[in-house]
Amino acid sequence: MRAAERALARLKRSVVLAAVLPMLVQTGSAIELRPETVDAFDHFIATAEARLEKHGRGRQFLWSDDSPGMRQQLLSGTVVAQPLQGNGVVALKGGLIQDWRGAVFIPHTSLREVLSVVQDYDHHRDFYRPDVVSAKIEARQGDEFVVSMRILKAKFMLTDVLDTENAIRFVEVDPKRVYSRSYSRRINEVASAGQASEHQLPSGADRGLLWRLFGYWFFEERDDGVYVTCESITLTRDIPFGMGGLLSPILHDLPSEALRKTLEQTRRAVVALH
Repeated sequence: MRAAERALARLKRSVVLAAVLPMLVQTGSAIELRPETVDAFDHFIATAEARLEKHGRGRQFLWSDDSPGMRQQLLSGTVVAQPLQGNGVVALKGGLIQDWRGAVFIPHTSLREVLSVVQDYDHHRDFYRPDVVSAKIEARQGDEFVVSMRILKAKFMLTDVLDTENAIRFVEVDPKRVYSRSYSRRINEVASAGQASEHQLPSGADRGLLWRLFGYWFFEERDDGVYVTCESITLTRDIPFGMGGLLSPILHDLPSEALRKTLEQTRRAVVALH
C-alpha cells in the first residue's frame, strides 16, 4: 500500500510541475543573477571546499566510507544519490543551491580505464546522451582541461538547452586514487535551439534554470574495481513567494535523478570497454 501511495504522490507532483513550472519559466520571463547571490554562492563553495580538503589529501578519501553499510550497497550494484543534508536545497537571496552527492562501484576495472572514459570529453555526447548534446576539449595542459559542452535538460513540458564552458582539474593522490574539480566558467541559455534564429542569452540574464555547476569527483581503485563518488553543487533561480511548499518536493527529485543517471552512464561506458 505504501508503494501505491508513493506512486500516487509522484504522479501528483508530476501533474503540478507540468502545470506550474512552465508558467514560472516562460521564455520571455528573464530573471537577473544578482551580485549578492553570486557572493553567497561563492561563500558556500568556499565552505564546501574546506570540508572536502581532507578528502583531497587522502584522509577519508570517499564520503561513502563514512556511511555504515554503504560499501555493501555499492558492491551489490546500487547507485546512491542523496542530499548532503536535509532535502539538499539551500535558499539564498535571489537563488537556490542544490547540494547532492552520489556514489557507484564499477567492478572488474581499473582506475586507468575509468579515467580514460571520464577524460574522453570529445565523446561525452555518446556516453551521456541525451543530456550531453555535444562536447569538445578546447584546451588541455597536463591534467587540466577546458571543455565546452552543450547540455539538454528536459522534464515534463520544460526543455532547456545550455552552452557551458568548464574548467576541470585532476589531481593524483597516489597510483590508486585521483580526484577532480569541475567549475563552470560560463553558462549561456540557448534560445530557439536548433532553429535559424538560435542565439545565446546573456549569462545571468535568462530563465535562471542553471547559473552555476560545480562538481567534485573522487575515484579509488580497490575491491577488484573502482569506486566513484561525486558531490554536485548547482545554483539556480529561487522559487516565487508562496510556492515553496508546492515545488520544494519536486525540486528535491530533480538533482537526484540527474546525479544517479550520470553515475549509471559512467559505469555503463566503462563496462562497455570490456
